[in-house]
Amino acid sequence: MTELSLSIRSEQQGDSDAIDRLHERAFGPGRFARTASRLREGAPHLYELSFTALVGTLLVGSVRLTPVQAGDEPALMLGPLTVEPAFEGRGIGAALIRRSLQAATQNGHGLVLLVGDEPYYSRFGFVHIPPGHLVLPGPVNPMRFLAHELVEGALARAHGLVSALPR
Repeated sequence: MTELSLSIRSEQQGDSDAIDRLHERAFGPGRFARTASRLREGAPHLYELSFTALVGTLLVGSVRLTPVQAGDEPALMLGPLTVEPAFEGRGIGAALIRRSLQAATQNGHGLVLLVGDEPYYSRFGFVHIPPGHLVLPGPVNPMRFLAHELVEGALARAHGLVSALPR
């Protein structure tokens, strides 16, 4: 069997259909009801901060960053992070997260938020958001609401409701 190499590249407009199908396979129809998904509906993701993973020409992973407002502090919402189920456990998700955080830092962003598993995301610098510090516009397990400061003090400045930036 031939070994195919993994490549990470910026998401292209033409990737949307393949990414939508990937999200459907990975998360199913309930993905639209999640609070983080509902928040991302209000604003488009940033292509310059969103990346895809390819094995050969096959799209096997995707990560998106969407601008949000965290109280008075601008922030980014990471997600969805998606890896083709047959390719999970091979470091693809980690490579996508590292690349997106690197791009966000290079582009001058200060804070990245997400709803996810702390044991997985802590290795990238994500920590629990103190209860009541930031509030999402829908139900979420507070132990899964995480933040990563790209600029020191960004989380401390962010208080209140997290909302989508208008299109």
